[in-house]
Amino acid sequence: MDLFLLDTIKSAILGVVEGFTEFLPISSTGHLILVNQFIFFDKDFTFLFDIVIQLGAILAVLVYFWKRLWPFSANSEENKKTLDIWYKTIVGVLPAIVIGGLFAGTIETKLFNPWVVALALLVGGLIILFIERKRPEAKITSINNLSFKTAFFIGLIQCLSMIPGTSRSAATIIGAMVLGASRLVATEFSFFLAIPTMLAASAYSLLKYGASVSAQQFLVLAIGFIVSFIVALAVIKFLINYVKNNNFKIFGWYRIALAIIIIIYFFSK
Repeated sequence: MDLFLLDTIKSAILGVVEGFTEFLPISSTGHLILVNQFIFFDKDFTFLFDIVIQLGAILAVLVYFWKRLWPFSANSEENKKTLDIWYKTIVGVLPAIVIGGLFAGTIETKLFNPWVVALALLVGGLIILFIERKRPEAKITSINNLSFKTAFFIGLIQCLSMIPGTSRSAATIIGAMVLGASRLVATEFSFFLAIPTMLAASAYSLLKYGASVSAQQFLVLAIGFIVSFIVALAVIKFLINYVKNNNFKIFGWYRIALAIIIIIYFFSK
């Protein structure tokens, strides 16, 4: 098979994986680490590729929530609400910037392997099932009712997602629910928090691993970016509608099942 065609297929598959898993509470990083066991590029290009498809997922958030996130409309009251969301999002991302800046390199070196992913998936799945069973009634039914203190603590909980397999969306959504947010508020704030968090992580990775690319590699990157964007946009729409009438137990069971499959596969190698 032609090498470019093969790379194109790889790019599309990995774009689907990123777009599908980034905003569901099942860990996109964990899935990419696992899929990269079978589908991969050379090491340096893989790091760059993973950044680019992540940026495609971020763009999907901006497109879907554009009206909620644009603070310069003709309606001054709506602008105030929008700016309030941005202020709380910035407060929420501060812990990840500080802790990530201090420990990202060590975490990446020591923890990015299938065994850590499996353990994080398993533990996270059990926590989701426990929280869904015991969770008290939601007190925060709007992001504008979310306090800056709560936003900061959600950001602290988000730092757990630096452990691959934990899932940034799972940490923020479940963390927000524990702190009193409704599923919809927790999910929406998780999307908003993803924008600066993922941009900061991407900027860090680009500075560390960025390199010049060939025309062929640029096309491979573009395909992954576009596929990730399209799939992520569909997943965001699905999840917003899903949480209005459903809980997260299915994702908890999925994580547990996937963790078991990973353990069996790598133990038998």
